[in-house]
Amino acid sequence: MKRSKAKPETALQIYRKLEEQFGEVETPLHFTQDHELAIAVILSAQCTDERVNQVTPKLFQTFPNLEDFAKAKTKDIEALIFSTGFYHNKAKHIKNFAKMLIEEFGGKIPNRLEDAIKLPGFGRKTANVVLNELYGVNEGFVVDTHVKRLTNRLGLTKNTDPVKIEKDIMKLLPPNLYRNFSLYLIFLGRKNCQARRTECSTCVLAELCPSYSPT
Repeated sequence: MKRSKAKPETALQIYRKLEEQFGEVETPLHFTQDHELAIAVILSAQCTDERVNQVTPKLFQTFPNLEDFAKAKTKDIEALIFSTGFYHNKAKHIKNFAKMLIEEFGGKIPNRLEDAIKLPGFGRKTANVVLNELYGVNEGFVVDTHVKRLTNRLGLTKNTDPVKIEKDIMKLLPPNLYRNFSLYLIFLGRKNCQARRTECSTCVLAELCPSYSPT
C-alpha cells in the first residue's frame, strides 16, 4: 500500500477552510423515508445526484412503501430508473434490498456497518452514506469519484483504491468530521475542482493545495 505523508493538522486545516466555505451541509439526495435514501444512494452509482433527484419523485410516488418495492416487477422499476444508467442491476438491487430489509431486518435499516453491507446494492460507500445520514454513525468515510480525485490532488492520500483512501482519511481526522468532510469535498469538486477543469484561483484551498495551478 502506498503511504500518505499527509499530517492530521494539514487535513484539519483543509477541513476548517471548507467548513468556512460551505457551513452546515446536507446530502443533496431528496428523500422522506429511510428506505428512500437507501434507494436514492443505490441509484447514484455512476450517476449524478441531480439525475437521481429527477427520477425519484415518480419512483417513490409509484412505490410509496417498502413493501411496494418488494412486490414490484423488476421491469416496472427499470422503466422508471432507466435514465440513471445500469438500470437492470439497480432495479434488481432495489427490489432485493426491499425484500431483505423486510424479511431479515423487520423493515428497518440496520445501524451497524457490518449488517448494512449485507443488503443488496450496499457497498461500503452506500452503507456509510446511509448510516451517517440516518443515525449519525461514523464507522467509515464516504469515497465517491469527487472525493477520490480531491484527496489525491490535496496530497491527503497517494492511493486510488476507495477502500485504501477511506482508511487514509480515517487516520487523519476524528470520526465526527467524516460525514461533513466527504460532503465538503464533493461540493468543492463540483464547484472548483472538476475532473477536466479546475478553477484554482477562486478556490478556498489554493494556499494549501499542492496541485494548485494559477492558470
